[in-house]
Amino acid sequence: MPIIRYRTRDLTRLMPGRARSMRRMEKVTGRSDDMIIVRGVNVFPTQIEEQVLRCEGLAPHFLIELRGDQRLDNMRVIAEARPSHAEQAARSAQGKLLASYIRNVIGLGAEVVVDEPGTIERSAGKAKRVVDLRSK
Repeated sequence: MPIIRYRTRDLTRLMPGRARSMRRMEKVTGRSDDMIIVRGVNVFPTQIEEQVLRCEGLAPHFLIELRGDQRLDNMRVIAEARPSHAEQAARSAQGKLLASYIRNVIGLGAEVVVDEPGTIERSAGKAKRVVDLRSK
């Protein structure tokens, strides 16, 4: 029987108790919201979206990749340029601008890659914004 921990929104299960009144909890298997934790910082994809929308040369399509290198987690934001900013120099400038916005607002350094227009997959339903490539 899965449960949601109060206020933390963690998904887990209660295990049968071994002591008289103590029950143990299994490892957390996921979350009931979109929040991700990177290097101890709580990040919501909507926070990244706000920063992408601040950059006039970027389209509102983005993807967040989470990778685990050694002991540290890294966040990579893949954004899409607007057709008016499709040149390499303009994309590079928009990537640096977005990286500075993310660092200033969220307090977390992120690698930002700005791709050509139309490269990020579109979805008819709810867009999948986060790809977690960290080892569990």
